[in-house]
Parts: sequence; C-alpha cells; structure tokens
Amino acid sequence: MCAIPVSAPLKFIILCALTLSIAVPAVADKVKLDPSNWGHDAGSACVSCHTKASSGLAQQWQDSAHAAAGVNCMDCHRAERADVDAIEHEGQVIATIVSPKDCGRCHTKEFEEQQGSVHAEAYSIIEERVPALAHNVGGAAMQAASCDQCHGSRVKVRGDGTLDPATWPNSGIGRINPDGSKGSCSSCHGRHRFSKAQAREPEACVRCHSGPDSPDKEIFEASKHGMVYAAHRDEMNLEATEWVAGRDYTAAPTCVTCHMGAAGKLPSTHDVGLRNVWSLNTPVSKRQLLVIFEDGRKMELPSDQPAPRRGTEMARADGTIGIVKAVATPERRRQAMSLVCVECHGKGFTESFMRQFDAVVELYNTKFGEPARTIIAGLYERGLLTPTAFDEPIEFTYWELWHDEGARGRHGASMMSPNHAWWEGMYLVGRNFYARFLPEARAAAGEHADELVEAVLRANGQHEWLDQPDQMSTILGFAPQEAE
Repeated sequence: MCAIPVSAPLKFIILCALTLSIAVPAVADKVKLDPSNWGHDAGSACVSCHTKASSGLAQQWQDSAHAAAGVNCMDCHRAERADVDAIEHEGQVIATIVSPKDCGRCHTKEFEEQQGSVHAEAYSIIEERVPALAHNVGGAAMQAASCDQCHGSRVKVRGDGTLDPATWPNSGIGRINPDGSKGSCSSCHGRHRFSKAQAREPEACVRCHSGPDSPDKEIFEASKHGMVYAAHRDEMNLEATEWVAGRDYTAAPTCVTCHMGAAGKLPSTHDVGLRNVWSLNTPVSKRQLLVIFEDGRKMELPSDQPAPRRGTEMARADGTIGIVKAVATPERRRQAMSLVCVECHGKGFTESFMRQFDAVVELYNTKFGEPARTIIAGLYERGLLTPTAFDEPIEFTYWELWHDEGARGRHGASMMSPNHAWWEGMYLVGRNFYARFLPEARAAAGEHADELVEAVLRANGQHEWLDQPDQMSTILGFAPQEAE
C-alpha cells in the first residue's frame, strides 16, 4: 500500500495517490495468458473459416499486434461451459463478447485502471435516468441505437445463450457484460485490430464526445491544440510502443495526452477521469475529491463534503460498502494535469490558464447554475410543476441550460476554444436564462413569482443590470438620441 506522509513533497503525493496498486480479484478465476501458452490449437481453424466468411474481420486480426505475437481468436473468445454467455460454435465453447475481464488476463494493469474509472461507470450512472429522456421524449427503441452505443447497456443473455438484441451489439464504454465486468476495450481500440495508434487519435474519443451535451470534438478542433494537431499529425509517432509527451512526441497533444498519457514522471493511466478537478456536466459544477477503495473502485465526492479517512467504510452509490484506501484532493488532481501541461508550456502560463478556466466555471455556477437550480427546485417544492420529467417547457429549457449550453461553455474554457466558451456557450446560457427560463419560471410561479424568482435574483447580486436603462446602444448599434 502507498503510504502518503503529511510532509511529503507535492509531486510525490500526486504520483503516489494517482498510481496506487489496485487489486481486482475478479481476474483470478480466468486463465492467465503469457507467451508460453498463446496460440490455442483451435485458432487456426477459426482463421481459415473467417477468412472466407468475414474476410475484413480476419484481415484486421492479421494486421494486429495480437497476430504478430501469436494470439489467436480462441485465446480471446474461449469460454467455460459454466459461463453465463457461453455458446458452442463449430465444436468449441466460446463467448461472443470479449470483455475487459478477458483482456485483463494479459493486460492486467490496464484492466485494473479501467474498472475503477469513470468510463466503467458510464452506464451505471445513467441507467435509472434513461427512461425519462430517451423513452419519454423519443421511444424505447432509441436507447439501443443511441444511449447504449456510447454509455453501454446491461447485456442480457437469452435462454439459448445468444445475446438479447435489445441490449447488444454496442461497444459502450460502461457496458455491463455478462461476466460482471464493465466497459468495452474495443470502444477505443477497435476490434479486431486493437490498435494503440487508433486509441491515441482524437477520433477514438469524439465518436461519443461530440454534439450538444459533450461537445469536445468541436472544441478540440477549434482550439490551438486541435489546430496544431491537424497540421502536424504525421509527427505524432502514434505507433510508438511507449508514448510519453515531451519524449516520444512534441508536435501536439490529443485527448489521450492530457487525460491518460504519460508525461515526465507522470505515468499513463486507463482511468480517464483521474486528473479532472471539476464536474463539468452537472447543473452546478463542483470540485471533486477522488475516493479510491481497497477493491480498486473509485467514487467522486464534492470537495465541500468532509473527506473520508483512510481505512474507513463508506457506502457507495450502488449500495455496496467499500473500504477507503486513499483520497486525492482537487489540488492533487490539478497538479497531475499540470504535469502534462508543463511539458510544452511554462509553469506561469499553465497556472494562469487554470485560473482563467476556474473563473469561468465559478461564473457559470454563481450567476446561472445555482440561481436556476434554486428557482426550479422551488417550483417543484410548491407543486407548481408536475413530477413527470419533460412534460413542461421549462424542463426542456432548464435541461438545455446546464446540459447543453452550460456544458459547452465550461468545456470551451477548459480546452481553449474562445468561441465555444462564449458564443456557443455562455452567451447562449445567458440568452436562454433571461429570455426563456426566467419568463417560464415567472409564468409557472404565478402569484409566487416574487418569492420564487425575483427574490433569488435580488439575493444573487449579479443580475442588477436588468434595471439599467442606459445600454440600448449595445443592441441598436447606435444611441437612441441619434435617431431623433
């Protein structure tokens, strides 16, 4: 276990807290693969048949590092008859899904990091919320075709051992597999080639991180980082065995560089949220503590809550109890991210940028996020809105305020895209807050409007400009008296 003395240097604390050894006992019941037993005898028959039946799939494997190392189809797909998703195929017992647990037989470190990551929880955190949006607003069919393709599904096995088409196929990053593991390595690496270079490309991330609610594709492409990457992609050394920023490449960063990649003495990680300080896709952003449990799982807590002590038991969102192994503070997480930045930027530059980013998040919180949440909560508490989600206009307005425009503005500031921080982000937050949300809230509040709406604005202190009558020239393009 990594002991963290109070007087330890900051860099040591960061590296220690963020590279803790994580034990995941679930791997132990699988056969551990190593070069001495790669190359299952039945694998050649698989290749022979699939070269004819699905030649593209076979060629992808032929071009892979797996094929070069002698790892074949049966090494990955083989299963035990007792496995819940085992089926008999051409005389062999296999599982259709190669889960992270299967990959973890060889890629132990990556599996342990991934199972404790925010990616692994991508389906669990929305499972109870999906019906209110995808089913109510659209229809149940939308879940498999949209939500599950990124977040994943709870894959169900039918009586004959085949997979339920309502829950499969998808390569959702938080998919709950029949063997209990979470996620899909092919979400980033792409079956059956499983290319490291592909996973290092921004395109591996933007398949899901794009659009109104997670606009990182558009933001990255509009940022200086994205511009430099597009101009110098051929200098990125994407096929390198190791990929350390400042050593193996210096041309530009990708998503992986900042959120997962090695830099200096900071090791790489498959826990993509490890270095994030803020929750940026919530109605109000909070700085986050990262609680690391003995069993390798992790959980974020708002930093305004007391940090749990090491060795204590703690209830988790799914009702299970975990024993706290360590807690990484927002400051430690920020320092970890900054270790990546200083490979290409000066320390002063990095610190000043982080202050600008924090200031935008705090502005969103105090001026829009907190007042809007207080107002709509008051409407629900008074019974002025029904408990059914998305059956009233203001619920769509509020959802888009924080989930779309609010996320875009905060992400824009975090990734250096000024257009997304303002015109595509905070400007739209302000426009919709003043022109849609407040009028709809006043209408819903009726005779309680002064108490539930106006009192919130007065107490906030950032909306006094509404009473200033001398700014017409900003809208008109000329002073009103000039028209006389």
